[in-house]
Amino acid sequence: MVRVQRLLPAMFAAGCLVASGMPLVAQAQSNPGFTFNWGDGPSGSQQLRYHLDYGTPGFLGDRYWLRLGNQKVAINRINISYPDYFDGTFNAQSIELRTGGSKSNSFFQFRRDPGKLIELAEVTLDRDNRTIDIVPAEVIPAGTEVQVIMSNVRNPRSSGMFYFNARIGSPGDVPLMRYIGTWIISIARP
Repeated sequence: MVRVQRLLPAMFAAGCLVASGMPLVAQAQSNPGFTFNWGDGPSGSQQLRYHLDYGTPGFLGDRYWLRLGNQKVAINRINISYPDYFDGTFNAQSIELRTGGSKSNSFFQFRRDPGKLIELAEVTLDRDNRTIDIVPAEVIPAGTEVQVIMSNVRNPRSSGMFYFNARIGSPGDVPLMRYIGTWIISIARP
């Protein structure tokens, strides 16, 4: 019994030394974090939520989860514009729309419910005008949580903040696009 009482403090000290020398695994850019606005940037109510799987410069194969939120009107088209200094690339075949999905805790992102897949009629990438146009096969009803998932994204070569603007089109006589908000996407070095 005396040997066990002497051995326990030594094992505890050795365990603390080993644990302090091990690097911790962190998930990069899982949340937008704190955002400070000044000038002509979007207000707090216009900022849309997003999640990046990696969010590091030049990373090939990143996935962007861009939430549009609950819209009060039906949606028949989604248009996303991105800035000219964003030199990353997108893959039109890897863009999908989903309804619902988890309202996951922003700290624990281990399990993510991607929601129900929406069939798409067309996805158009216009690299000259820096826009992504997404047309669902059927109109998305009003009051539906919608998110755009872009897989196989190549992040820009350098870190920075990038404003991605979202506009939606509603069915009706006049095909006007309505601005609904901005994702302020932050790409940072690990």
